[in-house]
Amino acid sequence: MATCSSAGCDKPITSNLACPKCTQLGLPPAYFCSQACFKANWGSHKQVHALAKQIIEAQQSAPSHGKTPPRDGSTAPFDAPADVKMSLPEWAQNYEFSGPLRPALLSPKRTVPPNIRKPDYADHPLGISDSEQRDKRNHNSIRIYTPNELDIEHGLRHACRMGREVLDAAGKALRPGVTTDEIDRVVHEAALERECYPSPLNYYNFPKSVCTSINEVICHGIPDYREIQDGDIVNIDVTTYNLGGYHGDLNETFCVGKVDAEGKKVVRTAFECLAAALALVKPGTLYRDLGTAIHKVAQKNQCSIVRTYCGHGIGSLFHTIPNVPHYHKNKAKGTMKVGHVFTVEPMINLGKSGDLTWGDNWTAVTTDGKRSAQFEHTVLVTETGCEILTARDNEPVMTWNEDLISR
Repeated sequence: MATCSSAGCDKPITSNLACPKCTQLGLPPAYFCSQACFKANWGSHKQVHALAKQIIEAQQSAPSHGKTPPRDGSTAPFDAPADVKMSLPEWAQNYEFSGPLRPALLSPKRTVPPNIRKPDYADHPLGISDSEQRDKRNHNSIRIYTPNELDIEHGLRHACRMGREVLDAAGKALRPGVTTDEIDRVVHEAALERECYPSPLNYYNFPKSVCTSINEVICHGIPDYREIQDGDIVNIDVTTYNLGGYHGDLNETFCVGKVDAEGKKVVRTAFECLAAALALVKPGTLYRDLGTAIHKVAQKNQCSIVRTYCGHGIGSLFHTIPNVPHYHKNKAKGTMKVGHVFTVEPMINLGKSGDLTWGDNWTAVTTDGKRSAQFEHTVLVTETGCEILTARDNEPVMTWNEDLISR
């Protein structure tokens, strides 16, 4: 039975209540369980409309010869002068930021050769995944992955291993003075070398191949020409899509140069929050119980938990059920069973738990400008507990080692 298009709502669709704006813009229909649910989720749902309008306007204003793209106010060529690259995007010039971080311009979009298998959203003008939309409408049970799906040559286990290798390559490139655009180049090329598509690229029009989130950025930071500074904390979030059609998703937060005690605290707290949650993963555990384990660790360290973003099912789809909230007393549905595959990725703040989204429609930041950290793994529920599919080499159980995240 089809379910509601609102994030976190799995109520069945009993009427033809569809978003009229989606229909007007020519988007796939988005159905809702009730008028109240539609209104409550309008703030997040309308972001799809904003993206659609931007693309339609750009297409309408494009020159007929098709050689010179219209100025978008956000990108600069690779060979542009340094002062041009470091200038603010147009959206940011009168923007009220919550913290000290400022964006720079973006490099041109990187290309993917035809031999690489692409997810369905890769060439969609709005980056929409039709397969995810169909899955949301037609399925409300968590997929169980078989040993064959996990272990074939380009199965789910392979996609996760490729993601780990790509993240390790990105982490080795990280140091003061390197731009996040250079990290994006490393991730993009490392994925292609492994015959994988970098999953973030064009997902709902995300412009880059990796998310790089610095200091007060919680998640979905867009790589740009800004150089990483001594003392920054930097999260690198990698997902790879392999030839078998599976995604593997993970991230780590790194301390670059001389990070102060508070910065180190929030990074270690985020690591320990994820470790505490994964210790509960086994058949019979309720998905909602992970949030309580995370809450206890965060509270002990005087940190807060972001509530807006959650872990998710993953495999042949980038994002699917189950939803895995990271906070205490959440209302997540479902019980873990052998063969379930999902991510856990708590975002931990030094200050308040609230978040804002920059004018680029992607970058989530803390409301008070204080720093945030995150770690993420893709995990498999096994007969005996949990297998971390994106684990570091020789680390089947998460083990804190500051040297591994210091640059």
